[in-house]
Amino acid sequence: VLLINGYGVFMKGFTGKILRIDLSSSNYKSQDLDEKTAREFLGGRGLGAKILYDEQNARTDPFSPENILVFATGPLTGTKTPSSGRHFVISKSPATGGMTFSSSGGTWAVELKKAGYDAVVVKGKAKKPMYLWIEDGDVELKNAEAFWGKFVSETDEGIRDETHSDAKVLCIGPAGEKKSFIASVMNEKYRAAGRTGLGAVMGSKNLKAIVVKGEKNVEVANSIGVTRAVAKAIKKISESDVTKEDGGLNAYGTAVLTNVMNASGIYPTKNFQTGTFEDAEDISGERMAETLLEEKTACYECPIECGRRVKVKSGKYAGVEGESLEYESSWAFGGQCGVNDLGALAKANHLCNEYGLDTISTGSTIGFAMELMERGIISKDKVGLNLTFGNDDAMIKMIEMMGGREGFGNVLGDGTKVAAEKIGNGAEYYAMQVKGLELPAYDPRGVFGLGLNYATANRGGCHVSGYTIAAEILGTPLKADPFDSSGEKVDLTILFQDLTAAVDSSGNCLFLTLALDADDYADMTKSVVGWEDYTVDELLTTGERIFALERLFNKREGFGRKDDTLPERLLKEPMPEGAPKGKVHPLEEMLDMYYSKRGYNSDGHPEEETIKKLGLT
Repeated sequence: VLLINGYGVFMKGFTGKILRIDLSSSNYKSQDLDEKTAREFLGGRGLGAKILYDEQNARTDPFSPENILVFATGPLTGTKTPSSGRHFVISKSPATGGMTFSSSGGTWAVELKKAGYDAVVVKGKAKKPMYLWIEDGDVELKNAEAFWGKFVSETDEGIRDETHSDAKVLCIGPAGEKKSFIASVMNEKYRAAGRTGLGAVMGSKNLKAIVVKGEKNVEVANSIGVTRAVAKAIKKISESDVTKEDGGLNAYGTAVLTNVMNASGIYPTKNFQTGTFEDAEDISGERMAETLLEEKTACYECPIECGRRVKVKSGKYAGVEGESLEYESSWAFGGQCGVNDLGALAKANHLCNEYGLDTISTGSTIGFAMELMERGIISKDKVGLNLTFGNDDAMIKMIEMMGGREGFGNVLGDGTKVAAEKIGNGAEYYAMQVKGLELPAYDPRGVFGLGLNYATANRGGCHVSGYTIAAEILGTPLKADPFDSSGEKVDLTILFQDLTAAVDSSGNCLFLTLALDADDYADMTKSVVGWEDYTVDELLTTGERIFALERLFNKREGFGRKDDTLPERLLKEPMPEGAPKGKVHPLEEMLDMYYSKRGYNSDGHPEEETIKKLGLT
């Protein structure tokens, strides 16, 4: 056992220490985090992007031991600022081939900070399955062979039995071990850094888990300032219709969006063939509250409580229980697959949590295969199941096949892009993905800002990189016309992307942006860290810098304008019904404006002047 003192004197909010692990040699060391890097990139997503860009060679294979895998918290993580329990996982994605990040909540991030580290940076590949045990700054690599092949819940419980009952476990399931491109990184059983296949990167390194336990509280520079900033933030949260007590998210969880998006005509149904699902009410947050809800759950210091613990009480799925049946998950197995049984959705969600599969990509890929079968591109004989829209039994079985890479599940187990390439015969047209990442639960033909974000988001088809749904559909913090494609909408999309990158790097949950403004984050950061001259402009510039650095990394990997696109269906097939009836997404006209306003060239790469302005030379 090698002991490391993980504590250091630094700016407040941060621990000032990064733990670096080389699994190939079993060596590890503690490294100081310098203030310049912290100020320019904060933590979380930004810190991970900085490390990856500076240290990784171009064209590194995502499954190579040389691919760097970063787990990072932010300066606000573990403080009294609201919803401050986020961590980010950053690496090169096997699904997209570019830089990626994925985020999760709960309390694992807080425990890592309490154990003495802002981030863990992993390289190499262990000779056999291992897990990393971090306790109060001390570090040990432990044998994980007994947990290899185990489901997530069994792994979590078994490792806590070996280490400490109060330890927080981040781990992969069988899908990550089998290097599925849609494998997630799970923590505390039910929380997921789900997107872009980061669980597969962990699996490629023979790293089953990172387990943390700590006692050291996160210090702040100005406790009175923090108290004031938090009080201001809580007041705004309590007054927003979306985030207040008994408001949308608190009353019904994220699945409150089901009826809202369906009524807006942008609820993708049966693989984006339309934007309205006739049975949406049956799988809505309101129906979930009536039939499945056991209790509300919350991440660290979160006043919103959008989490849900559910249990199926009747029908063929009776007895299924778990957490985190979110809007995106219920859509992926609901509207996307034409299934209207909440019990089936709870079962599907539970299986994904256990296998360590991204619910969005899993459901999206199954819905894609359902359309292929109905169009005769694949057959029941080839698949082994009657995989048609509405067949919940086949959907559930296919999740198990994908998680175990069995039969046709092995074809679908890397997502729609890879599956379409394997299947051929025109299947690519029906793959609803951008840069290799499946699109989530909003049809961009009815939300033009979000469509621009889908196309330009650095990790692929991602809604949370620039959640313009807030303004375009929910009307918060301002109301924007969803069908506006002018320069004003482009400006709004850029603002959302930059603020998101900054918030992602702070350690706070993005849901707070539904109630808070950029000045709230600047105030909290200033008081926590002690940067008395920290401003909104600096915060937004930090977000712009992070976004541009991710794009520069992707440029090295061969990305350009050709990759900033949308599925052909969404550019050519008019929406058949609802408010967006007759609409396609006007991407090309928006993309030229976007590049110009960003200071990027016509191929989507930051110009030299932009690089200098952001200090990225």
